[in-house]
Amino acid sequence: MEQDVNRWIMQEFKRNQDLLVALGDETRQRILMGLAQQPQDALGMRVGEIGQYTHLSRPAISHHLKVLKEAGIVNMHREGTKNYYRLDAKSKIQGLQSLMSEFLSLCE
Repeated sequence: MEQDVNRWIMQEFKRNQDLLVALGDETRQRILMGLAQQPQDALGMRVGEIGQYTHLSRPAISHHLKVLKEAGIVNMHREGTKNYYRLDAKSKIQGLQSLMSEFLSLCE
């Protein structure tokens, strides 16, 4: 039984690796906090608006947004020529929370 739990935890760590890397960067954390402050019914934020939270160039912000999108915690939608970014992390964070709960139980 314990081996099954350990195997599951290791699989979940591997499955969440992109998320953990994405969350581990201070700049991406600032981007996420900026996105989290937007009303849920808002279109989202454009790269220029996100720049107010990071003070980075557009290419640097775009790179960080790509990492966040690949981790599955930010999504983008397009209206005409404008791209809007929104936080979409609930299911990913719930999965990570479950992993951390199981891992914590091994530490007791």
